[in-house]
Amino acid sequence: MTDFTKWIRDVPDFPKPGIIFKDITPLLQDPEAFRAAVDAMDERFADSPYDRIVGIDSRGFIFGAALAYKRGISFVPVRKPGKLPHETDTVSYDLEYGSDSIEIHKDALDAGDRVLIVDDLMATGGTVEATAKLVKKLGGKIVGYAFLIELSFLEGRKRLDEGRIESLITY
Repeated sequence: MTDFTKWIRDVPDFPKPGIIFKDITPLLQDPEAFRAAVDAMDERFADSPYDRIVGIDSRGFIFGAALAYKRGISFVPVRKPGKLPHETDTVSYDLEYGSDSIEIHKDALDAGDRVLIVDDLMATGGTVEATAKLVKKLGGKIVGYAFLIELSFLEGRKRLDEGRIESLITY
């Protein structure tokens, strides 16, 4: 298994003092490392059939779209409010510093669709939990969650009640 940590750059005090931001840009700039990460995410779910990938705004789009292309299935974006042009469903959620919302097109999933939710990083789990609520609201069944990075000390996985959770890097 590839050690992807060598392509992750720590950026102290971003976006605010005391936060150490995990920058995935070096991994994205290395075509072999990016390909290996996408392949590793795909391999983690090789035994789990799914119909659609839901990618979380915005870096989840990078990995989710690549996985959808690799599998030959559709990609569904979940975005911040006001960014999707058609009718949407919205879920609001709490953050450590306030609240936020995310949206999905109302016609993005069919009832019974098996869904893999993808993002670059899981921290407290609020955004991915809200995404899971949107998927369930539209009748989707969550097969699992794929992350490049998981900040395990923030215990985000405790917020997820359905599907397997796979992370390539755990801090």
